[in-house]
Amino acid sequence: MSAALTDTRSAELYERAQRRIPGGVNSPVRAMRSIGRDPIFIDRGEGAEILDVDGNRYIDYVCSWGPLIHGHAYPRVLAALRETAAKGTSFGAPTAGEVRLAEMVAERMQGVEMLRMTSSGTEASMTAIRLARAATGREHVLKFAGAYHGHLDGLLAEAGSGLATQALPASPGVPESAAAQTIVIPWNDEAALRASTAGSELAAIIAEPLPANMGLVPPAPGFLELLRERADQCGALLLLDEVISGFRVARGGAQELSGVQADLTIMGKVIGGGLPAAALGGATELMRMLAPAGAVYQAGTLSGNPLAVAAGIATLELLDEDAYERLADYTARLAAGLREAAHAAGRAVQIVSATGLLTVFFSDEPIANFGQATRSDLALYARWCRELLARGVYPPPSQFEAWFPSLAHSEEQLQRTLAAAAAAFAALEQPELVA
Repeated sequence: MSAALTDTRSAELYERAQRRIPGGVNSPVRAMRSIGRDPIFIDRGEGAEILDVDGNRYIDYVCSWGPLIHGHAYPRVLAALRETAAKGTSFGAPTAGEVRLAEMVAERMQGVEMLRMTSSGTEASMTAIRLARAATGREHVLKFAGAYHGHLDGLLAEAGSGLATQALPASPGVPESAAAQTIVIPWNDEAALRASTAGSELAAIIAEPLPANMGLVPPAPGFLELLRERADQCGALLLLDEVISGFRVARGGAQELSGVQADLTIMGKVIGGGLPAAALGGATELMRMLAPAGAVYQAGTLSGNPLAVAAGIATLELLDEDAYERLADYTARLAAGLREAAHAAGRAVQIVSATGLLTVFFSDEPIANFGQATRSDLALYARWCRELLARGVYPPPSQFEAWFPSLAHSEEQLQRTLAAAAAAFAALEQPELVA
């Protein structure tokens, strides 16, 4: 039986927050409702650990939902931020850093010859779809059930991430006309993909090449290649959303690993080094359709913010071959240890991992799509998360979000994590201690 967390200060802050902030949080998944508890308010981060306002310390596997691949408060990133901030925080004018970051991304990400920065992945997705519609003269977009590409109207159809966690419909306030422009099919369903693209007038097919917003659900062998083939055959642009996988699973993202190249790549998280930043990129001919080079309008007052650019440059500079080897090794050993702990406790789980990403599904069957993910035991996952938190491990408070191991996680933290996980699996057979 686990001990309850001390959460007096978090509870006080949550009560205050609910008076001024809808639901008490500024992004729904932070509310922790899907794991059956109130939110934990964080005070600070140190490497691979975070401390909450009540003084509880956790090994962090959220890492700001992916941007902090080097961990919290990494010295070189902080130094870059201090140096940049001393010169000014925002100008609304071009800076040398924007040019440098665009060059670094183009050198790493295949098919990206030009880059347009935004402040969020939602903006980048919105712009990519607008550009695809302008380039093709068509309106309809094909996406996959459980995929989350930001909270723009047309893509909030059967979305994953926090929307799935909240068990909400596509969303009140989304016009039927916007939803009607989106075709949704199951991930990894070859027959549905062929049928929905046969003779179609699609502007774009949008997908995560390594989906992580329904939990981590990799593509079946050959499925990404089929996406590329069907996009070409029906004249649609292929938009690959690498907001999560970009610069995390490999230097050139999931496209480097698969060899399947997008027409437009959507990027975020790691590219900003922990500050709000995202981007879309593609071939010069296509990207020059964006204003002011072309007629497709897109703008952002804080796009290419100097602080975000500085953090992104420092983050990418540190990601060499050795870094990815270390991250892959840690992730693989974490996944193997969690499998062993679950087996020892007699728990049927599916543990899916890729470099820097991991998901634990409480399920007897492998997970190949969103429907199967939703049929996993969400209540058991929620209980397990609460047990982990009580033992000093901070997992994603949603079945439909990935774990984010970082380069800051140590061997000692790995062993503590696995010990906590084993105890948490065992505790599922016992009554839960309620504070």
